[in-house]
Amino acid sequence: MKKKLVYMLIPFLFVVGSCKKYLDVNKNIDAPDYVDAHLYLANITQQFQGIYWDLRAIAPMTQMMGTTAYTSFAEHYYSLGSDAGGEMWRVTYWNQGMNLENLINQSMEAEDWTLAGIGYAIKAFSWDATTKIHGEMPMKDAFVPGLLAHNYDYQDAIYEQVRAWARTAIELLEREDNHVYGTKISANDYIYSGDKAKWIKFANAVIVRNLASLSNKHDFKDKYAQELIDAAAKSFQSPDDDATLKIAGGSQQAPYSGYNNFWGTARPNLTYDYFQHDYAVQVFTGTVPYYNEATGEKVRETNNPYYPFKLADRQIVSDTLLQLPGHFDPRVVVKLGTTSNPNYNNINNADNIKAYKYYGGTFTAKAGPVDQAPSFYGRNIASVTSGAIHDGIGRWIYRDDAPYILTTYAEIQFCLAEALWKVGRTSEAFEAFKKGVDGDVKTTARYIYPGKEGSATGGDKITKELFNTLGSQYVNGPFVGGLSELTLSHIMMQKWVALYPWGAAEAWVDMRKYHYDIDYTGEYPSGGNGWIQAQLEQKWDTNTSKVYKGLYLAPAQVDGRKGRYNVKNEGSPSYRLRPRYNSEYMWNLPALEGLKPIAGTADNYHTSIPWFAYPGDMPK
Repeated sequence: MKKKLVYMLIPFLFVVGSCKKYLDVNKNIDAPDYVDAHLYLANITQQFQGIYWDLRAIAPMTQMMGTTAYTSFAEHYYSLGSDAGGEMWRVTYWNQGMNLENLINQSMEAEDWTLAGIGYAIKAFSWDATTKIHGEMPMKDAFVPGLLAHNYDYQDAIYEQVRAWARTAIELLEREDNHVYGTKISANDYIYSGDKAKWIKFANAVIVRNLASLSNKHDFKDKYAQELIDAAAKSFQSPDDDATLKIAGGSQQAPYSGYNNFWGTARPNLTYDYFQHDYAVQVFTGTVPYYNEATGEKVRETNNPYYPFKLADRQIVSDTLLQLPGHFDPRVVVKLGTTSNPNYNNINNADNIKAYKYYGGTFTAKAGPVDQAPSFYGRNIASVTSGAIHDGIGRWIYRDDAPYILTTYAEIQFCLAEALWKVGRTSEAFEAFKKGVDGDVKTTARYIYPGKEGSATGGDKITKELFNTLGSQYVNGPFVGGLSELTLSHIMMQKWVALYPWGAAEAWVDMRKYHYDIDYTGEYPSGGNGWIQAQLEQKWDTNTSKVYKGLYLAPAQVDGRKGRYNVKNEGSPSYRLRPRYNSEYMWNLPALEGLKPIAGTADNYHTSIPWFAYPGDMPK
């Protein structure tokens, strides 16, 4: 029997079933040498909770979240010496790592095409997610036995390989496979329970997401657009195809806390250290303010304490005309937190629901421009799990037993809409846009758990019935179905809402490829061409080319954004996270030193623009 390196990670954090079978898998108990391929699958899929770990660093950079914990990320500067923001790096190289390599290699050797195809689909997804966060990565050297140092590959090569792995997954999953697996796959696959058709759609979704990040490149129309459009047609067909990772839950009664969702109340990871950013509140509620372009100041209007500032003439997602059908986006009630209606009274009454108030914080403080941002559980205190006033087991995807969302039908439709819009097929883009919004409304509704009438013990502050009614009105209203002119802002800002906040990593991809709406000339922004040490120039909302209306970064010198980045940023926002400290900066420093155009050891490496965001090739 061929010997194989075994890296099985024994402490399974949120296994749905029993773990006992994992403890009796080796031929030689003194020198473990073999694990049946299907037994890797449960551990491999479960590691995707690492995405949610890293979103605590990434979401503040998209202005989805503010934070008093990961403030260095919110301020776009983070020094060496910490593994924070490095969990997906760890997932790709270690948690999945050789476990996934062994699953694929053993399955290919045994001609278990279904299992091998699932393995390749997972590999493509993980590498795509990780390179978008970190940029260059060791790929060819990654799992070469005996190497003590690993050269980095540039992102253009990694992108090509990601799509190649996804295509291999599709080819293997489409092969005739007469092997009788019984429950070997279905019992260990916590995403699709062994459904081959859905895994094929998932692999196509990886191709779509990969190519969508290239949509601002000069050669997108000629080189990438059609492949994206073709893959989207073969990908998810409805929200029923959404890729989510099931978990056991159990709250305080769970045998291990890791059985619960990373963002649930049983695991104190969000607590009150993270909260909705004021930009998120503005977008969801249609209250993006008007800025005086001569001064950068908001114009205060004192007649309404909830909307104290003059609002921009053009709102993209919703507006404040709440009594008109279709003007109110009910996703705000579910995705954002509010302290309104603490006792959950009349949560099936539309007028009551529309009267809720939402407040957002700044980059690093709960106190925002209007009032204090609550926690994601709707409290102005840290979440608790017991007592007369508590959060129970959470709400929506901040719930102990909520699955982890990996990608959705809605996201794929917005990727498709953007591609179609870029190639001038605007009527088709509009259809995909509408499907994207409708898909996200349906996905959002799936995880609603209404609170108990008259009780302050937690849950969502709207019923599914009312949400669906208001959602249908919204989809058919002036901001979606009745939209008179589709713009890139409509597509990308609705995608941002759909990704909120579980998909912050992809939202960060989009913001970086459009360079945060920085006002620059030439190929891409740089020092003196978009920013100087203490000030960043961003497009005004009146600029028709601005994608994210209302978005201003910390040094933009507008009201509420008059800060500056660390001097080591040299004026630039962050464009990548550093690789994981304890693997790369401790053991692989020479490879990092050789990276171009900015060395991985430089103080401003995190500002190095990744290949996907350059309109052409990376400068040498």
